[in-house]
Order: sequence, then C-alpha cells, then structure tokens
Amino acid sequence: MTYIAQQPREQIIADYARYLSPGRVAVYRQIGVDFVPGRREGVWLWDVDGSRRVLNCRTSGGVFNLGHRPPRVVEAVKQALDELDVGDHMLMSEMRAALGKRLAELTPGDIQYTTFSPGGAEAIDVAIKLARGYTRRPKVISVRKGYHGHTGFALAAGEDVFRGKFGPMPPGFLKVPFGDARALEQMVDEETAAVIIETIPATAGILIPPDDYFPQVREICDRSGAVFILDEVQAGLGRTGRMWAIEEWETVPDVLVIGKGLSGGVYPMSATCHRPHLDRFFQENPFIHLSSFGGASLGCVAAMAMLDQITEPGFLEHVQAMGERFAAGFARLKAHYPIVAGVRRRGLMIGFELSDDRLGPLMSRALFQNGVLAVFADYRPSTVQILPPLIIQPDEVDFVLAALDRACALLSQTDLDTLPDLPLPITT
Repeated sequence: MTYIAQQPREQIIADYARYLSPGRVAVYRQIGVDFVPGRREGVWLWDVDGSRRVLNCRTSGGVFNLGHRPPRVVEAVKQALDELDVGDHMLMSEMRAALGKRLAELTPGDIQYTTFSPGGAEAIDVAIKLARGYTRRPKVISVRKGYHGHTGFALAAGEDVFRGKFGPMPPGFLKVPFGDARALEQMVDEETAAVIIETIPATAGILIPPDDYFPQVREICDRSGAVFILDEVQAGLGRTGRMWAIEEWETVPDVLVIGKGLSGGVYPMSATCHRPHLDRFFQENPFIHLSSFGGASLGCVAAMAMLDQITEPGFLEHVQAMGERFAAGFARLKAHYPIVAGVRRRGLMIGFELSDDRLGPLMSRALFQNGVLAVFADYRPSTVQILPPLIIQPDEVDFVLAALDRACALLSQTDLDTLPDLPLPITT
C-alpha cells in the first residue's frame, strides 16, 4: 500500500482546512509555504506531488536530528514489531529498563532515574511536579521568552503569547531575564521549588549564556534548596556538538529534560532524568504520575538505536565540523550584506540574526523559495533558526549557504516600508 499522494495535493489541503485547521492553511498560503510533505529521506523533504524539494533546516526543533527515516532506527523498529507493541505503562518493562540504564550512563554527573513521556511538554510537567512534590514549595522561576511546551505546568512556565488566551494560570510562576544570575538570586527564596531554564533558548532566538551563568544558577539553587531543572529538549543529544549542551558549562542540573531527537524521528519519546536524592518523592509515591504512552516499548527501541548512532566515534566531531563550515559561510555573508547582523551558534544550533524584525518572516519565505525550510524565532523575529539534521554533509551545507546568499541578495533590495504585514505563525 502507498501512503503518500493517496489524494491530489489540492484535495489534501482542502481536507486539512475543512477538518483540521482552516486558520493554519490560510497562513501557510499567505506566506507562500503551502507545502504538504510527501516523500522524505535524509535531510530532504519533497512536496506531496513531487513538484518541490527542500532541505529541512527546521527539523521540528530537533526531532529529525538523524534526518528523515534514518535507516538504523527504521530497521530497529521494523524488527521490534515482530515481538513488541506499545506495552502497558502500569507494568514493568524490559525496554524501559534498558533505555533508562543507557541514559543513566550518558547523562551528566550522578543523574540516574528516568520517567518517560510521549512529548517534551509532558516531560517538563513531570519535572515541575517532581520539584514541587519533593520540596513542598510552590514557586517556579523560569526565564523571560523561554519556551517549555503547551501543556499544564509547561505552559504556565512560558510566555503570555501562548498562555494568555486560556485564562488564569496556576499561581507561583515567576520570570527573570535569561543570563542574569543576579536577578535570579534576588527572586529565589525559601518558597522556591524550582528554577527551570533552557540551556540555549531556541524560541527566544538561540541565546548563548555568559560563561559563568549556569555555574551561578547551580550555586543559587544549592544555597536555597531549589531544584535546578534544565530543558534540553532541543539543545541536547548532540545538537551543539556535545552530547549535552550543558557540558560546555561543566554544570550538572538536578533534573535534565530531553525529547524531540530521542524519538529518532520515528516514535514519540521524551524523558525526565533526575538525580538520586529527588527519587525519594517517587519512592514514597510510585504511581503518582502515569502516562499511557510514556516509554512505549517500540519508542524505547527507536531511542536506543538513535543513541547507538550518535555515540559512535566521530559523530559529534562531524557535527562540530559542519558547524564550522556554516560559520565560515556566515562570515562571508555578513561581510557582504548589511542586513546580516550576526550569528549565535553552538554546533548546529544556529541563530542567523538579521537587522530588522520584519526580515525574519521574509527570510523564511525567501529560503523556502530557494529550497530550504527554516523558520524565524517566535520571540525574536529577526532571528532565523537554522537547525539542520546532524547528519548533514558538506555539499548540503553549501546548498544552504547558497540559498542564504540568494535570499540575502533579494531582501537587500526590498523596501520594508512598502510591504504589508505578514502573519507571524507559531514556529516552535
């Protein structure tokens, strides 16, 4: 049976508008990205009718770290289907035990225990629930323009652009600027259950913290008894050229939240990994958090195949080398085009900064027209997020850089004041 192009492209779009989201379809058409993914392989996506091919530099925030349909992960899941299914979340699981042990070996410091979820937002919810349950304190401090997901406590820790239309949020959630340890220290008190921060905030524009920031956060949490939660849903699993982005700052959080890439791009998976002292709460309340699809057996197989690949000798070195290749190209673009304001980068987690907020949406559209899928940061539209698959090759890096060159040339000739406002879709 063929699953792609069962219906003509326009019929698919019409059905999507009629039965799912006419609002999204209207935005896609207006910004010129009415793209229906069909064939997918490696770093590439094809439109469902085969008329267009784009190199995926969005990767769904890192879901496709190994590209689309990575052979190793696909083959592992195919073989597992002969023996396994989702599994019963209430029972013990051989596959969950095996993946938990593997993560304990790979995560920083003495992090040992894992709770699995289907997605990053639920994993954040688990982390905040654990911190509040363990400390018996109410306050949760996050950073301004941070993003942790769209559910429950994760939504409460985010910005009003996402949560404001849903009425009152749970009390006790406060915010400080990212990178400002002094502001955090002034906010933390004996009522603080947790401090939650993305290692490199992506939706805020790929922000890089000061060198002493995370060590200071660790010290503030230690003094106050607050739980330090680190969100590496996007930054972890090799994205920065290290297994974990936090390794650059030599800091161990109390809780490490991972997701997206843990799926291998094949089966939804996320994980809340925590240090031994926190597990006292779960030992006292072993069934306090349940998730029907958290740690599904098939998902564990996909995750372990993914981990096998990214821990192979040379994999992270390849990520670093491709990042350097991008950096050299960005330097040339910045020297040639005044609209390029700069770049913030760690490995293949890249924020391409433009000189005006209005240029981000225009750059996203221009890149798409030149065969590259990349989106601007919601909270900083002047930044285009470039998050290619970690398996990208030199010629494919050059393809992206050439597309950026053509897009910069086009936008450099654009009079922004004559353009109508483009809608700003949610791009996380």
